[in-house]
Amino acid sequence: MDDCFQPAPLADPLGEVLHMLRLTGTLYCRATMTAPWGLIMPRLVDSMIFVIVTAGRCIAEIDGESVPLSAGTMVLIPHGDSFRLLSDADARAVPLFDLPVEKISERYELMTYGGGGELTRAMAGVVQFDSVAGQRMMSTLPRIIRIDGWDESLGDWVGSTLGLIAREASALKPGGEIVMTRLADILVIQAIRAWLDSAPESEQGWLAALRDPQLGRALVAIHRYPQTDWTLTQLARQAGMSRSAFSARFSARLGQSAMAYLAQWRLHLARARLMESTDPLASVAREAGYRSEAAFSRAFRQHFGKPPGAMRRSVAA
Repeated sequence: MDDCFQPAPLADPLGEVLHMLRLTGTLYCRATMTAPWGLIMPRLVDSMIFVIVTAGRCIAEIDGESVPLSAGTMVLIPHGDSFRLLSDADARAVPLFDLPVEKISERYELMTYGGGGELTRAMAGVVQFDSVAGQRMMSTLPRIIRIDGWDESLGDWVGSTLGLIAREASALKPGGEIVMTRLADILVIQAIRAWLDSAPESEQGWLAALRDPQLGRALVAIHRYPQTDWTLTQLARQAGMSRSAFSARFSARLGQSAMAYLAQWRLHLARARLMESTDPLASVAREAGYRSEAAFSRAFRQHFGKPPGAMRRSVAA
C-alpha cells in the first residue's frame, strides 16, 4: 500500500456503520388483541424481534423482567430471545404459532385474538441484519431495548410509516415486500439510534471506539478498505497517533489488537461472501486481503472451525 494513502475523513464513524446496516425481513404481523390475552414469542436464532404498540397497552416479560408498553412505545429484542406479551400480569399465555392468522402474503399476516375486553393493537416484525457491521452492532446491544415514546413529530412519522407498511401488505403490488422491509429497516435503526443517544452501555467497547475521534478514523479505514495490506504503523497514521499510543488505546477500548480486529473483520466479510455468492475461493481470499487461497483457508478454519468450502456446502445443503 502507498504510504501516502490519505487518512479516511472522520465525518461520523458511528453514522457510517449505521449506514452500512441492512435488514432482511422474514415476517411482519399486525395484531388486534382484546383482554385477557397472552402470547409466548419463541426463541428465534440470529434474528431481531420488534413490537410497536399502536393502541392500548400491554406488558412484555423477558427473563423475569416486566416491561410496560403503551401506545407509541417500541420494544426491540435484539438477540431473538423468547419473551411473553400479556394484556396484564395474570393473563394466560399461549405459544404464538398455535394461534390462527390471516396470511396476506408470504411475509405479512394479520392476527385477531383475545377475550373481548380492552383493546390493544401492535405491529411486530422479525428481521435479520445481513451485513458484518450489522452483526457486530447486534452483538453490542442489550437483551431488550425499550423506546418509551417517540417525540410528537417523530410519533406522527412512525404512525405514517406503519400505515405505509400495512397498505403495502394489503395491496400486494410487485416489490411490496421490499418496501415493507426497508420501512422496518428505518424503524429499527431509529430505535437503535435512540438507544445510542441515551444508554451508558454505548460509551463502552466497539461503540465507544467508533466515537473516539482518533480510533474512529482507523476503524473507518478498515471498514472501507478491508482488502488493503494494512500495517499497524499505517493504521496509527490513519488515527493521527504514534504506533505505540494507537496500539495501546485500540487494545484498551476493544479488548483486542488492531491487527486481530482487522483479521476478524476480513474473515467475517469473507464468510458473508461465501454464503451469498458462488465466487471462486481465490477471489474471495483476495477480496479479504489474503495473498493466497491456502493462507485464507488456514485462517478461516482456525476462526470458524471449518474450511471455507465446507461452510459454503453447509449453506447450500
